[in-house]
Amino acid sequence: MNDSQKLKDFRNFLFLVWKHLNLPDPTPIQYDISEYMQYGPKRAVVEGFRGVGKSWICSAFVVHQLYLDPTKNILVVSASKTRADDFSTFTLRLIHEIPFLEHLKPHHDKQRFSKISFDVGPAPASHAPSVKSLGITSQLTGSRADLIVGDDVEVPTNSATQTMREKLSEQIKEFDSILKPLDDSKVIFLGTPQCEDTVYAKLTERGYKPRIWTGRYVTPKSNEQRYDGAVSPICVDLDKAGKSTESTRFSDIDLDEREVSYGRSGFTMQFMLDPRLSDMDRFPLKVNELVVMDCDDNTAPEKIVWAQDPQLEWDSSLPNVGFSGDRFHRPFKTIGDNIPYTGSVMSIDPSGRGKDETSWAIVKMLNGFLYVVDAGGMQGGYGEDVLKSLAVRAAKHKVNYIVVESNFGDGMFSELFKPILQRIHPTTVEEVRHHVQKEKRIVDTLEPIMNQHRLIFDPSVIRDDYKSAQGYPSESVLKYQLIYQMSRITRERGAITHDDRLDALSMAVNYWVEQMAQDADRAMVDRKEGMITEELNKFMDSYYKTNGANGPSPMVWNEV
Repeated sequence: MNDSQKLKDFRNFLFLVWKHLNLPDPTPIQYDISEYMQYGPKRAVVEGFRGVGKSWICSAFVVHQLYLDPTKNILVVSASKTRADDFSTFTLRLIHEIPFLEHLKPHHDKQRFSKISFDVGPAPASHAPSVKSLGITSQLTGSRADLIVGDDVEVPTNSATQTMREKLSEQIKEFDSILKPLDDSKVIFLGTPQCEDTVYAKLTERGYKPRIWTGRYVTPKSNEQRYDGAVSPICVDLDKAGKSTESTRFSDIDLDEREVSYGRSGFTMQFMLDPRLSDMDRFPLKVNELVVMDCDDNTAPEKIVWAQDPQLEWDSSLPNVGFSGDRFHRPFKTIGDNIPYTGSVMSIDPSGRGKDETSWAIVKMLNGFLYVVDAGGMQGGYGEDVLKSLAVRAAKHKVNYIVVESNFGDGMFSELFKPILQRIHPTTVEEVRHHVQKEKRIVDTLEPIMNQHRLIFDPSVIRDDYKSAQGYPSESVLKYQLIYQMSRITRERGAITHDDRLDALSMAVNYWVEQMAQDADRAMVDRKEGMITEELNKFMDSYYKTNGANGPSPMVWNEV
């Protein structure tokens, strides 16, 4: 077999490219990915853990396809135009730098030659370039391709909300109208899930065949139960389960450190590529069970009635970072009069170390219903701007009690906060210390309240929570949001990377838990009876004043 024949196998081609780039020899997993790209199904999904080298392998694959057949037209689509251009630029560099690919260099005088689109030397005249790069939001209509590469089309910035995910799914459908109707035409998606409701899982419903390469070995049973048998055989081994599949590049210790950094759910998604969203019992706090309505700052209805009715759903104007199918609901109806709240409590979770936020929540209570009128988080630790902002919020919402988490700082936050609070809004401040595992404490506090639909959010809280996290790096935007933390937390230690905003909410709710035993219906009856008694007393007083001492005695009046 001569060299030309050997290079028909993409794995041999990849070996030479890696040598040219001064990289170590391709790993068994990288060879396995290469084989699947070349000989896999017409519609394939390549899901590999972060850092496995999917995009680099695919760039080499694009060049290999042109090496085998220079007449092919290849379209590269990524989440952003910049990302797609980087892919095609790297591909073009390989053609220019590797000696045995010299014949593929574009002819500058008569062929397209740019990072956006270029032709290879032997390519015939065509409306479509040999390689073209586009962002997923670009105008795809009009393009034609033998091979379409979807390189990381799903990123946190385009899959954060359900509306975004539905839009992305519709954009991907355009690929079918672009692909040429040839036997060897192919669509390959490369990616790592960015959310539990990942678009890659939905592709299987449309005939795509996924192949998954996990960062740790999985058992045959887990492969069938959790991945529907999609994990590559090279990553399935009962005896090695839990060990690194790429030990030469990612040691077991390295993966353990990444798991701590990402949080268990984040690591499971990014490195174990667990596609199963249906394991919903793991997530006890359901967004669907919240009531979302405009809240007055002074009064609230005596009773709120919840119903899961499509007509009561909020539209996409209210950002929803929950799971697919999660909806925010308006109340079905309100009963009784609007009366003053029982009280207003503010909870504060001061930032500890690292990238934690100083988070807060302001919750008001009436008849056993809790109204979240303000919540969020900010960087800045114990800075004066942070303390002043919290004091202003307390004054705005007429807070009459403040609870501060004292696990960090040993009371320092409260001592710094009290002088500022005294100037702006004097009120009582109490420190609390928790000893129960945080995740279990949060879930045990919020779950029963949410299950009974007694937690009411003002829509402005959800909007502000979403907006306030947009300044963080794209990979962290979701993790800092209260609603995201609420929908993803489990009772497992380290379930989510950041839980500051959710912890602050649970502290405020916990304050009111003892008051929650009262029944709203009983409270309404008691209030109405009290109002009737009060009116009768007023009438009696008025009657005696009018009739004087000669009027009937109280006993006679009662008989009347």
